[in-house]
Amino acid sequence: MKQTVISVYERLVLKHPLTTLSLLLVLIASVGFFAKDFHLDASADSLMLEHDKDLRYFRQINALYGTSDFLIISYTPKRELLAPETIADIRKLRERLLEVERVTQVLSILDAPLIDSPRVTLAELSREIRTVETPGMDMESALIEFTTGSIYKDLLVSADGRTTALQVMLATNEELQSLHRQRTELREKRDDGVISAAEEQQLDEVSTAYDRVSRAHNDQEARDIAIIRAIMAEHRDAAELFLGGIPMIVVDMIDFIRNDLVKFGVGVLVFLVSMLMLIFRRTQWVLLPMACCFCTVLFMFGFLGLIGWKVTVVSSNFTSLLLIITLSLCVHLMVRYNELLAEQPDTNHAELIRETIRTKALPSIFTALTTIAAFASLLTSDIRPIIDFGWMMAIGIGFALIISLILFPAGLVLLKKPQPFVPRFDVTRYMTRGCAHLVEYHGRSTLFAFALITLVSIYGIAQLTVENRFIDYFKPTTEIYQGMALIDRQLGGTTPLDVVVDADPEFFTAREQEAAFADDDPFGDDFFAADTVEAGISGSSYWFNSYQVNNIHAIHDYLDQLPESGKVLSMSTTFTLMQHVNEGQPLDNMALSVIHRKLPEVIDNSLFRPYMATDGNQIRFNLRIIDSDPNLRRNELLGKIERDLVELFDLKPEQVKLTGMFVLYNNVLQSLFASQIMTIGVVFLVIVGMFLVQFRSLRLALIAIVPNLISAAAVLGLMGLMKIPLDIMTITIAAITIGIAVDDTIHYVHRFNDELRVDGNPRGAVRRTHDSVGRAMYYTSITIITGFSILALSNFNPTIYFGLFTGLAMLVAMFANLTLLALLLLMWQPRQQSI
Repeated sequence: MKQTVISVYERLVLKHPLTTLSLLLVLIASVGFFAKDFHLDASADSLMLEHDKDLRYFRQINALYGTSDFLIISYTPKRELLAPETIADIRKLRERLLEVERVTQVLSILDAPLIDSPRVTLAELSREIRTVETPGMDMESALIEFTTGSIYKDLLVSADGRTTALQVMLATNEELQSLHRQRTELREKRDDGVISAAEEQQLDEVSTAYDRVSRAHNDQEARDIAIIRAIMAEHRDAAELFLGGIPMIVVDMIDFIRNDLVKFGVGVLVFLVSMLMLIFRRTQWVLLPMACCFCTVLFMFGFLGLIGWKVTVVSSNFTSLLLIITLSLCVHLMVRYNELLAEQPDTNHAELIRETIRTKALPSIFTALTTIAAFASLLTSDIRPIIDFGWMMAIGIGFALIISLILFPAGLVLLKKPQPFVPRFDVTRYMTRGCAHLVEYHGRSTLFAFALITLVSIYGIAQLTVENRFIDYFKPTTEIYQGMALIDRQLGGTTPLDVVVDADPEFFTAREQEAAFADDDPFGDDFFAADTVEAGISGSSYWFNSYQVNNIHAIHDYLDQLPESGKVLSMSTTFTLMQHVNEGQPLDNMALSVIHRKLPEVIDNSLFRPYMATDGNQIRFNLRIIDSDPNLRRNELLGKIERDLVELFDLKPEQVKLTGMFVLYNNVLQSLFASQIMTIGVVFLVIVGMFLVQFRSLRLALIAIVPNLISAAAVLGLMGLMKIPLDIMTITIAAITIGIAVDDTIHYVHRFNDELRVDGNPRGAVRRTHDSVGRAMYYTSITIITGFSILALSNFNPTIYFGLFTGLAMLVAMFANLTLLALLLLMWQPRQQSI
C-alpha cells in the first residue's frame, strides 16, 4: 500500500508536474473565487458562550423590558454647561444628528424634564413638562438638579457639572430582529434535541437570511457612525466629544480586525520574503515557498466565504499563522534539499527532489497532524470564536500540507537545478553547535536550568487569573478606550448589570386561593369591584404598592452603595419622583394609582416600563458597573449581590436573578480556566498518542512531549508572575505552542533515529542532527518568533499579548528541543541503543 501511494505520487507530482500544478491551481482558483463573500464579525453574540442558560434569560428580559440600539456622545464644553452658547451648540448638534437617516431621537439635557427647579406639582407636570429650554428657567437650580438629583446625576450630567451625555437612538432593524428571534428559537430547539427535519431546514434558511441582512445592517451602521463622527468634528471647537455605545464598538472592532488582517498579512509577507532572501539567497527559494503561502491563504479566504464562516477578533490572526506554518513546512523541505545537494552535487535534480520528499514527507505529515491536533483541541472550548478559530486553522493547516507536498516539489522540478548553497557567515552553525556543546559537556547544568524554569513556571501558573477589564483590551489612544474611560469616571459606569426580582411564589398561591374564593362568593366581585378599579395595578400587583416602596428603596440603596456600582436606576427612582410630585407626602396605593395614570407618557416610558413588568410582579434594578475599577472582581461581586439580597432583604433565592452583559462576560471569563485545562489536556493526550504511533515507544513519546510542555508552562508562568490575566486570545497560547513546537521535536527525533542507525553512537548522532535538522529548526523558529512579534502592531491588546507570548514560547521551545530533548535522548540511550 505504501509503495503504491509513493508510486502514484511520483508519477503525478514529479513526472507530470505541469498537469498536477494546473489541476491544483484550478481547484485553488475555484475555491478562492468565493473570497468575495469573506466577512468579519465583531458583534456581542460572537463572544458569548455556547449553550449559556444565562444568555437565554438575558434575551427574555430584553424582550420583556425592551431594548434598542443607541450611541452615547459625551460632551464636555469649554464654557459653562448651561451657558447660552453651550445650550445653542448642543441644540445645533442635536439637529444635525437628527438629519442622519437612522437616528430617530436624540436625548440630552435639552429634553430632560425638570421637576425640582423649582419643584412642580402633579397638576403642573400634567400640563407642561419643563426643560432648560423653557422660558424663564432658573439655570442654577437646573444645574443643581442635574448634578444632585437621583435621576440625572452620573447619568445625564457628571457630578462636577462639567460633562453631559447625548443618547442617540437608532432605528430598530425589524427584519434583523425578527430573523434573530427566529434563529434563536430554532437554535434552542436544536440544542434541546427537539427540532424537526423541517425546522432544521428552516434554521438553515433563516441563518442564511440573517447573515445577509446582518451584513447590510453592519455596512449601513458603519456609514452612519462615520457621518456622526463627522458631525461631532464640527463641534470640537466648542467642546471635547467622545463617541461610545455597542454599535460604535462593533464598527471599530471590525475595523481593527480588517486592519489586523492587512497589517499581519502584509507584515508577515514582507518579513518572510526578507528572511528567505537573507537565509537562502536564491530566487527559487523565495518564489516557491511564497507561492505555497499565497495559495494556502487564498484557498482559506475562499473556503471561509463559501461556507459562510466569519472571522472574529480571535481568529483575525489566522492569515499570519497560516503563512508562518506553511513556510515552516517549506523550510524543512528546502533545508533537506540543500543538504542533499551539498552532499551529492552530481546527483540528478529529479533524484534529489525524490530523496527530499522520501525523507521528509512522513515527518512533515506528522508535524502537520500534530499542529492540527493542537488547534483541534480548541474545539473543546465553550466560546464560539475559539471553536471557529480551531476549525479554521485545522482545515487551513491540512491544505497547507497538501500544497507544500504538491506545489513545492512540482514547482521545483520545473526549475533548473540550483547551485549548492554556501552561507557567507554561518551563525546558525555556531548556535546549533553551541547547543550541542551544552548537551555533551554541561548536561547537569542544563537539566538544573530547565528544572528551575519548571518550578518557577508552576509557581507563576498558580498566580494566573481570568479577571480582566474589557477596557484594557484597547490601547489608550483608541476612541473606544477614551470614551469608556470618561463614561466610567464621570457618567456612572459602562457595563450594564440587571438585578431582576420576582414576586414571592407564595403571592401567586395566595392570589389563586382568593380567586377561587371569589368564584364561590356570589357577592365577592361586586363588593371589591370599586376598590379594584380605584387602586388599579397597585391593588393587584406584588411590587407596585405602598407596602413594598420602602423595600424597593432599601434594595436600591444597597446596590448603589456597592463600590463597584456606578449609576443605579430602578422603581426606587420612580417612587422618588412620584413623591416629589405628590408634594412630599408618603405614597399610599391610591396615590400610586392616580399618579401613575396622570404622568405624561414620556415619563412613563422612561421611568416605569424599563424597571417594572406590566403586571407589577417583577422589578428590574439597572446598574452600571465601573469596569475600569482595578479592584473589580466580577464573580465575587455577583455572588455577594445574590447572597446579600437573600439574607438582608428576606427574599427567596428563586426570586433573585442577575443578568446583563456583565453576567455574560463574567461567564466567558470563568470558562477560561476550564477551557485552558481542557485544551492542554486534549492536546497532550492526542500528541502523546501520535508519538506512540510514530515512535512506537511510550518512554520516547513522553520524552518528546516534555520540552514542549515546558515551553508552554514557561509562558503561562510568566503571565502569572506579570499579573497578566488569561483572556479569549491568550487562552490559546499553550495549545498552539505545543502544536507548533512539537513540529521541531518530530523532525529532530526522526533525524536522530536516522543518524543513530549510521554508527550507533548517540553523541555523534546528536552532533550530526544539530548540524542538519538543527539548522531547519533554527530557521523555522526564528521565522515563527519574528512572525508572531508582528502581531504587536495590533490595536487589540489581547492580540499583542498573544503574539509576543507565543513568540517567546517558541523561543523557549527551540532551545528546549535543541538542548533538553537531546539530553533526554542521550540519557535514555544507555538502556536502549536503538530507537
